[in-house]
Amino acid sequence: MMKRFTLLVASVLMLFAGSVSAIVRNPMIWADTPDPDVIRVGDYYYMVTTTMHLMPGAPIMRSKDFSNWEVIGYLFDKLTDSPKYDMEEGTAYGRGQWATSLKYHKGTFYALFAPNDSRGGDTYIMTAKDAAGPWTVHSRLRHFHDASLFFDDDDRVYVVYGTGEMVELSGDLKSVIPGSDRKIFEREADETGLLEGSRMIKHEGKYYLLMISHVWAPGRYRRQVCYRADDIRGPYEKKVILQSDFAKFGHVGQGTIVDGNDGKWYGVIFQDRGGVGRVLTHMPCRWIDGWPILGNEDGLVPDVMPQGGDEVKDTRLVISDDFDDEKLHLLWQWNHNPVDEAWSLTERKGFLRLKTNKVVSNLYEARNTISQRMEGPTCSAYVTLDLSHMKDGDRCGFAAFNGHSGVLTIARDGKNYTLIQSNTQVHLTDREKAVTKVDEEIIGQVNLKKAKSIQLRIDADFNRGQDMATFYYRMGKGEWIPIGQPYKMRFDYRLLFMGTRYAIFNYATKQPGGYVDVDEFVYERGEK
Repeated sequence: MMKRFTLLVASVLMLFAGSVSAIVRNPMIWADTPDPDVIRVGDYYYMVTTTMHLMPGAPIMRSKDFSNWEVIGYLFDKLTDSPKYDMEEGTAYGRGQWATSLKYHKGTFYALFAPNDSRGGDTYIMTAKDAAGPWTVHSRLRHFHDASLFFDDDDRVYVVYGTGEMVELSGDLKSVIPGSDRKIFEREADETGLLEGSRMIKHEGKYYLLMISHVWAPGRYRRQVCYRADDIRGPYEKKVILQSDFAKFGHVGQGTIVDGNDGKWYGVIFQDRGGVGRVLTHMPCRWIDGWPILGNEDGLVPDVMPQGGDEVKDTRLVISDDFDDEKLHLLWQWNHNPVDEAWSLTERKGFLRLKTNKVVSNLYEARNTISQRMEGPTCSAYVTLDLSHMKDGDRCGFAAFNGHSGVLTIARDGKNYTLIQSNTQVHLTDREKAVTKVDEEIIGQVNLKKAKSIQLRIDADFNRGQDMATFYYRMGKGEWIPIGQPYKMRFDYRLLFMGTRYAIFNYATKQPGGYVDVDEFVYERGEK
């Protein structure tokens, strides 16, 4: 009863802290939400972002005011193109679903994405009548990198992808029209770096293709560029529409623009912010001389946006959970495809049961690790674990999980239980993303005399120059006891390619069949 009351109070406080807002503070979402595509249908804005190897994947978010975003569904529960999604024959770390294109056309929602894995990887086109789902696979096409699906006014349909490449689709969206492949522009001589993230829109009869551009040279920064044409086939002219640092975290780049329900236009562009991942910024889009110019009057990302709304409910993207429901909350995601028979919310009511199902040697190969995002500027979370049914060799715990992780592990060896705080780094092969080894540095450890139940806590600070995680534990309801040392969280595109997440895990190193029961996950975010 006390657990339920504590979580209820926390939810009410969050509700009143984040309900009606006269402004949107940047970052609009201070959590890992990369590669956004945003559309408006009626009073709602709908957005999809990248979640790669996490399942369910490709979250669909909804908002009326750009401030209060809620996850209403996912495009898919699992991906099955490759055994890598089951952590067989390698992994899908840093791959999977990327840069989805979201559209609405004549009463139907469309989503196009191309899994970026080395086997399979063909493009999906999915459809739904309701953005919350269910979504169904409409067709499969060849691979299109960072593509934008585009419906023209004459109902002809195109895919713009790569670096200025385009094809036309058949009317049923099930095939590429033969001979329609074309290059609609050539990159300029100075654009020797990144040029991707296609987003195509049409405004007042003209075609606009937005892309991120980054020239790898001193004094050159990430920027958003736009290619404009009177005909979708070209010729196209180019303009830089945003080149802005923000809050001294570096330059923003990659995103889209959307027409508001107030008659104005807005931009949603992401920014790399180290350990927390890639966050979203919100800004004006002003049409000047026929170009969608982003930023404020000085061409910069504003600190705040005067964007009110009538949302009055808690739409946080990370939540506390007491696991009393029979279905898992939408905000939880599994690391790769889950083993469904190895977890349960019903075998012990009010608990999430995580069963060991395969013998592995490290956290990065463990199945059924479950996680939520971390958020800036600061956040804190703890889990309560019942350890009564661990077996010899089992490892469970709580992690600031990424390619470089700070981990709290309960290790059972024989009859002994040890709490370990360690820093880890995974090593992956380039092609298969197979785990070759995991470096582990043990920073602190404690022998546990009473090992039935424990609480593990991780605090995170994502203020500029920080990216620090600190670790605590307690037995019962006494004072929190620090363990180990603060850990510097990192973002590494060569490894998991995402922001650090709160992760709960349980795996076997000797024999499957043990389990832990997660009593609660209690989360608190610091205010911007």
